[in-house]
Amino acid sequence: MTAGGLCRLLLAALCLWLALASAAPRANAAEAPDAFDVSSAEAVLEPDGLPMQTRRVEFPFRWDHEFPGRGGKATYRIELPAAAVPAGKPAALLLSGAGNQVAISFNDALVASYGTLGVPNYDASKSNLLVPVPAVLHQNGQPQSLVVRTTIQRQRGAGLASIHYGPESSLAPVYRARQNWRNTSAIVYAVSLLLMGGIAGGLWLRQRDALYGCFALAALSGVARNLDRVWPDVAVPWPLWGAVVAVCYACHIGLIARFVLLVLERNPPWLVRSIYGALALSVALACASFAFARPLLWTGGLVILQCISIICLPYVVYGALVDRRRIAGVLMAAGTLAILAGAHDLLLVRMGLFGGAYYTLTAHAMFFFVMILAGLVVERYSRTVADYRALNANLAARVAEREDQLRGAFETVRQQQQEQAVLLERQRIMREIHDGVGSQLVGLLNVVTQAKPDRAVIEEHVKLALDEMRMAVDSLQPTHDDLATVLATLRYRLQPRLDAAGIELVWDVEVIPQLEPFAAQAALQLQRILLEAFTNVLKHAGATRIVMHASWHGEQTPALVRIMLTDNGRGLPAAPANGGRTGHGIANMRARAQSIGARLQIETVDPAAGGTRMQLDWPCAPA
Repeated sequence: MTAGGLCRLLLAALCLWLALASAAPRANAAEAPDAFDVSSAEAVLEPDGLPMQTRRVEFPFRWDHEFPGRGGKATYRIELPAAAVPAGKPAALLLSGAGNQVAISFNDALVASYGTLGVPNYDASKSNLLVPVPAVLHQNGQPQSLVVRTTIQRQRGAGLASIHYGPESSLAPVYRARQNWRNTSAIVYAVSLLLMGGIAGGLWLRQRDALYGCFALAALSGVARNLDRVWPDVAVPWPLWGAVVAVCYACHIGLIARFVLLVLERNPPWLVRSIYGALALSVALACASFAFARPLLWTGGLVILQCISIICLPYVVYGALVDRRRIAGVLMAAGTLAILAGAHDLLLVRMGLFGGAYYTLTAHAMFFFVMILAGLVVERYSRTVADYRALNANLAARVAEREDQLRGAFETVRQQQQEQAVLLERQRIMREIHDGVGSQLVGLLNVVTQAKPDRAVIEEHVKLALDEMRMAVDSLQPTHDDLATVLATLRYRLQPRLDAAGIELVWDVEVIPQLEPFAAQAALQLQRILLEAFTNVLKHAGATRIVMHASWHGEQTPALVRIMLTDNGRGLPAAPANGGRTGHGIANMRARAQSIGARLQIETVDPAAGGTRMQLDWPCAPA
């Protein structure tokens, strides 16, 4: 929904609400045509601190206008005509504004009581009273006697507004219409204010927007005022409850004025300070009024609030007519309505000027600000959603552009990695051929160039060169990080030489789990260590049996693969007496083991019986 459409909807709702608010009191005033309307009564008035008065009073009678700041007692005696209700029809009395505690007698018989006379924990003036009159109490052909006794607490707005006597079937619909307008509207307003105040408070907690915080306080303050209109037996004692309601009402009016400025984003410092100053002064006057029984103090506080509302109105009018802001137009209509309703309640209802009035209108006018906040929340939410959608579309386009760039960069890096991997593999193969096959061929060349080359030595060099070449070729085959495959490939290469030498090979390789990926270089170094070990057995041990055992030790830290090669040969040779070197084979094996992070141990099994054991512990992690 666009801002213009939202404002038009709010204006339409305002017009409808104005029509309902203005028509409802007139509709409620239309009484049953066959009921008798009591216009006056003989009254005995006993104000606290003043002499008792006996005089005739006209309805509506406002005790707080006659005796401001005083409580007391009042007894109204009324003579009802004999023919007001046809014989045999159920009759009833309809009273409005009767308070604060009421006892009603018909022909000297008590027919109803509301609260206990003199006990201020109940206020009957907050609702209309429909009192059925039993037929047995009617005196046929004679006037009926009605006595209404009331007790009043100071500043509680009591008195007696009107009395209607007639058939119950005619008065009951009027009573229900009045109750629906008075009570139902107050409950609806209270619930709406509580709901929107809670929503605004939640938004303020999340966003720390002063607009939401101000409305939350204003709405929650207005709840007490509306509940007071329909809550006859409040647990808070009077006049403390009266002071609480007055303070809440002052906060409600003052904070709504501040809310209007926040919506318009017009916050002149002097006016903001004036609003808060007027609010503080009104709260102080409300407390003093109920503490010292001075109703004029609270009237002065209401005048201050009305004036500060009028001062804010030109800013709203300027925004609507000069800046052409739609929301300012809505606020201008709502603000004008609220000021007029406040003037009506202050001048006619509270002060009794211009003939006085009984119904207040401020609650109906202030409710429209709830609708304005709801519209603002919807409009801001819609705008935020639109902004997020535009942002998401922009982000999606930028992400797609970045993905294309990253895809191209990734493809370039992948090609470079492939080229680098191929280059590294070529260098590794070249190094292996140079260090393995090349060194054996150099040794073979040295032997061949001798005057009388030893055939056995030549054959040994050729076999070693072939083994080196085969291992280099095997390292090019995929092992899938399977150590058992690496060991099985070595066995396949060595088995013919062992068979030719008459050496039995016992192959004991346990199940080894798939390991984390290891490089072909590591597999080649492992094969070379084992090849060197087997070659030493073939050349020097004179053994007839070799046991190859491989096992997995995952319970150790770190986990490792243990390979043990044990022969039954003559054992390790003794170290030379002169401390000379014994050869490079074992040193090469240790260097290769160190290059892959393994630990190598070579020892004689039994000094007497002989035999050699090589143990290689290679730390590996399972995949």
